[in-house]
Amino acid sequence: PEHLLAEVVATAGLVLVIFALARRQQAAVIPWAVGAYIGAAYFFTSSSSFANPAITIGRMISDTFAGIAPASAPWFIAAQLVGALLAILLVRWLVPVERSIANP
Repeated sequence: PEHLLAEVVATAGLVLVIFALARRQQAAVIPWAVGAYIGAAYFFTSSSSFANPAITIGRMISDTFAGIAPASAPWFIAAQLVGALLAILLVRWLVPVERSIANP
């Protein structure tokens, strides 16, 4: 359960970073922010921050210390979906859309 909670937090944080920057019209820094977030989340979450179903599947078929057992993958993907939904709700609540004067 603690790994799944960590995956919810990791995914929610990642999606929140991406959409908060997009809503603040800071798209140019999104790649740098994503890299920094994933780099940090790898160390601060007990799940090592898969935060993406494609990464989960990739790590499932790899033979590394950061891999995942195939039986655990569906649970991690479910946790990622919960994290993404939580992030969408948070970004809608915390980060208003910036409207320019030319585009009201």
